[in-house]
Amino acid sequence: MYTFLQQYWWAIISLLGGILVFLLFVQGGNSLLFCLGKTDEHRKLMVNSTGRKWEFTFTTLVTFGGAFFASFPLFYSTSFGGAYWLWMIILFSFVLQAVSYEFQGKAGNLLGKKTYQSLLVLNGVAGPFLLGAAVATFFTGSDFYIDKANMTDMAMPVISHWGNGWHGLDALANVWNIVLGLAVFFLSRVLGALYFINSIDDGELVGRCRKAVLNNAALFLVFFLAFLVRTLIAEGFAVNPDTQAIYMEPYKYLTNLIEMPAVASAFLVGVLLVLFGIGKTVLRPSFDKGIWFAGSGTVLTVFSLLLIAGYNGTAYYPSTADLQSSLTLSNSCSSEFTLRTMAYVSILIPFVIAYIFYAWRSLNKKKITGKELEEEHSY
Repeated sequence: MYTFLQQYWWAIISLLGGILVFLLFVQGGNSLLFCLGKTDEHRKLMVNSTGRKWEFTFTTLVTFGGAFFASFPLFYSTSFGGAYWLWMIILFSFVLQAVSYEFQGKAGNLLGKKTYQSLLVLNGVAGPFLLGAAVATFFTGSDFYIDKANMTDMAMPVISHWGNGWHGLDALANVWNIVLGLAVFFLSRVLGALYFINSIDDGELVGRCRKAVLNNAALFLVFFLAFLVRTLIAEGFAVNPDTQAIYMEPYKYLTNLIEMPAVASAFLVGVLLVLFGIGKTVLRPSFDKGIWFAGSGTVLTVFSLLLIAGYNGTAYYPSTADLQSSLTLSNSCSSEFTLRTMAYVSILIPFVIAYIFYAWRSLNKKKITGKELEEEHSY
């Protein structure tokens, strides 16, 4: 039962991770603000389009962190406590996003609307890129030590220590973390452009968005395929089922896909949905539903990648400083009582998703137009 609960909560976290990456279309759309918005009216349309959804992304990010804290507290204390510069920059960029939406249209704005729009662009670039780099460490490893014996040290009961003074920024020294960060960044721009096509009624702006889908999709595929191929052929961080010792296993993540056909199928379907959403949008000028295909494909793809990072005897948060300090589902989770209690609460998740779906449809009953923004409240 305990093992099932550990795997159950890793699946929940993986699903939240997939939803979060999909919702980064808000950041991706904002990063295109000055690239596609050639006039004040176009930029206003773009800001108000993503402005209707930014709370979903922020809430999902907080929920993702909260789920990790409750189910795998050792990861939370190690990563959020050790790599705090990386996470603080990510969170600060999201705070700037919230401030920018709320204050750019306020009367007496001393900084000016463009200053706040520039902060939206900053969040649109830094948020997806740094989140992608952080997730890449699940496959490449991080520089930390774990010593559970320190729990008995009354003076300093700290069991996890970062191995260097960069506290998370060292992730950017690994080229493969940067590669996945760029892949997530360009994917967010693809999703952002697809969302604009679906939500904005302006022929000129939508035409630019279709070109942006093609250009950013090409860059996304280059970086994503490079990271995927490298991950599947590289050594992975395996766990000995008898001794729980961590060791390096050739083609570990490829083996995980082969030995978990359901996960492999979900991954393949996800990739095909992303490609279908992009391809049909580019090839058919009248098609505006690409965000739904590419978005659902993104959720499935990220969900599957996170599952192979933690399932099938794999250390989901490897340590490059001390291999045996690597975190697994069994050595970093909460108590069985905590996981079971949270499992009961998780029954409410479908209702939350249903509410989000209802709120989304209510906000997107019709496409945004310039005339509508003149008549209603706008950012």
